[in-house]
Amino acid sequence: MEGTISNPLGTRIAVVTGGNKGIGLEVTDASSIARLAEFLKTRFGRLDILVNNAAVGGIEPVDDPSFGPKPVGEQFDGMDWHQRIGWMYKNSRPTYSTAKEGLQTNYYGTKHITEALLPLLQSSSDGRVVNVSSGFGLLRYFRSEELKQELNDAGNLTEERLDELLDTFLKDFEAGAPALEARGWPDEFASYKVAKAAVNAYSRIMARRHPELRVNCAHPGYVRTDMTRNSGLLTPEEGASNVVKVALLPSGGPTGVFFAMGKEASFL
Repeated sequence: MEGTISNPLGTRIAVVTGGNKGIGLEVTDASSIARLAEFLKTRFGRLDILVNNAAVGGIEPVDDPSFGPKPVGEQFDGMDWHQRIGWMYKNSRPTYSTAKEGLQTNYYGTKHITEALLPLLQSSSDGRVVNVSSGFGLLRYFRSEELKQELNDAGNLTEERLDELLDTFLKDFEAGAPALEARGWPDEFASYKVAKAAVNAYSRIMARRHPELRVNCAHPGYVRTDMTRNSGLLTPEEGASNVVKVALLPSGGPTGVFFAMGKEASFL
């Protein structure tokens, strides 16, 4: 969706993907992205802030009777982070279709909309890109040290190599759990973790390539959303505030950085 943010120096033009209102952008549809780019070019001639927030879980929700009734709302009270995540995993099923959808939306959607809007961001005097990431995108979840090192090599990693790695992941996913384990991919919520790690790596590539922009990642926290089946610890407003902090950093601030709940953190 498109909107404006007021500040003492004037009005900033911002686009936030993943909303259920606004211009109806579909991040996996090239024609939808092209229409957005044309709309922004015609109406504003620039874009100051892009927040890539569209995401899916990469899993198929199910209810496991052996785990008891589905907790709703206050029934999550008393459950810590690990218990809530455990409930999510127990009540989901990873499939090749959902894994592929996860990569297409979470990584390629972010990449394609950023590419399409890049000229408009460069037309801004202070263009910013905030890619909403996750704690699950940290490299500690990869079982292969080689994969960790390659994805953390911000100075040499390329988009082409990222594409190759994601293609390999999907092939291994389709082959089954032994192939995923042998290659050292993450375990639970594998597609989501791989996609968000790729988003982090892509952000660092873009920050290196476009020093005129501020390109950062923001982990908003474990938020109550449809994707988390309302199991999160934070309200949507609390999660959004952690992203807004990154979007509105002072001019000349950091770029190529991972922010966890508003504070600089490690990609590892």
